[in-house]
Amino acid sequence: MMSHQKPNLPEKVCVVCGRPFKWRKKWAKNWSDVKYCSERCKRKPSSSNPRQQD
Repeated sequence: MMSHQKPNLPEKVCVVCGRPFKWRKKWAKNWSDVKYCSERCKRKPSSSNPRQQD
């Protein structure tokens, strides 16, 4: 059985964890302001980003 294929959605990189995340319907009105992939990253300070310290 094949899964449903979503269309090509816009993508951003989380400023805290550095992971890519795709557009979600709940962000439709403020996509330009979205910086975090999750509430967990939103609560975490961006200075503790392990991926940018390489």
